Amino acid sequence: MPDAAAQISQMPVVADAPGRGRPPRLVPILERRQKVTDWERIGVYIGSLLVAALLSVVIIAAFGVAPSDLGREIATVVFSSPRTFASVLAQAAPFAIAGLATAIAFRARFWNIGLEGQMIFGAICASVVALYDVGPETARLPLMALAAAAGGMLWIAGPGALKLKLGVNEVITTLLLNYIAFNVLLHLLYGPWQDPVSRFPHTELFNDAEKLPVLGWQNLTWALPIAGALALVLWWLFSVSRIGYLIDVLRSNPQMAFAMGVPVTALSIGAILASGAVGGLTGLVISAGVEGRMTQDFFTGYLFSGILIAFLGRNHPLGVVFFAFFMAVLVLVGQSLQIFFQIPFALTQLIQALFIVCVAASEFFLTYRLHWRRAA
Repeated sequence: MPDAAAQISQMPVVADAPGRGRPPRLVPILERRQKVTDWERIGVYIGSLLVAALLSVVIIAAFGVAPSDLGREIATVVFSSPRTFASVLAQAAPFAIAGLATAIAFRARFWNIGLEGQMIFGAICASVVALYDVGPETARLPLMALAAAAGGMLWIAGPGALKLKLGVNEVITTLLLNYIAFNVLLHLLYGPWQDPVSRFPHTELFNDAEKLPVLGWQNLTWALPIAGALALVLWWLFSVSRIGYLIDVLRSNPQMAFAMGVPVTALSIGAILASGAVGGLTGLVISAGVEGRMTQDFFTGYLFSGILIAFLGRNHPLGVVFFAFFMAVLVLVGQSLQIFFQIPFALTQLIQALFIVCVAASEFFLTYRLHWRRAA
């Protein structure tokens, strides 16, 4: 008698009819988007910011700060009085200029990580004008601004030339030049430019003609109008002028831009030098506006803040201004939470990183569309 197992193995296998047997299975399919509308882009971007804000509230609550206390703290730090709001604007002005300096280079596909070095060298060149009384007093501040812009351009010119001529990675060269500029700064502040009165490592105070004038409202100086004017000029340059269109072509596809006859080298040189010039002006705004002298740590934190602001603002001048204000609020609220709730400073940096991650992740939803297909 044949084996029962052998008989079973020889029986024909009948496939399950559709709709019978096991339930249908849905399979996720990723499809590259052919076109993304402006409204879809804005919606995804706002959604990523809301997710980052919600996660930030949850993390802060885990450290013992209730959402109601956090909201009260934000309202107190920002909107409780004209003085607090002016403090936010005063903090936002140098952030905006630093973000604009970074955004100019990023739009031309030049990854400028040397903002701190350009700030230092810009402030050094401006301090030469102030400490050695170059020119008449009435022209002293404009001369300092020109010297700061020239110093920033000089400090970025080397990495730009190495990038364009030899293809050397600008991330490495601009970053390493930060350390060289810092050591030059230390040599000056611990040597010939040390304050002769206090003997601390900073220069002597600038004269009134060498400081940014105040606006006459609270503690605001001309740093705020300078930031606004730079943002408007760059907005027109990038969004209205022909140069902005050509830079967008260069950013999208350098090879195609070169084949179309776009002056790739000239545009790259212009963007690189403009980024260094605005970076040098950032050093002037802080040394002649906030500090009133050049100190050994006036540039601290602006490299990361400039990159973060440019990234969140998508290298758009108006977006940079908005997120400079947001960054100023975040810094001041973080300082207040440290004082009154003993929240560590690292938490503020964690929240900044959280916004970067969420905004970067939003690119996935702009590139791909997820839909479900019934498995066969």
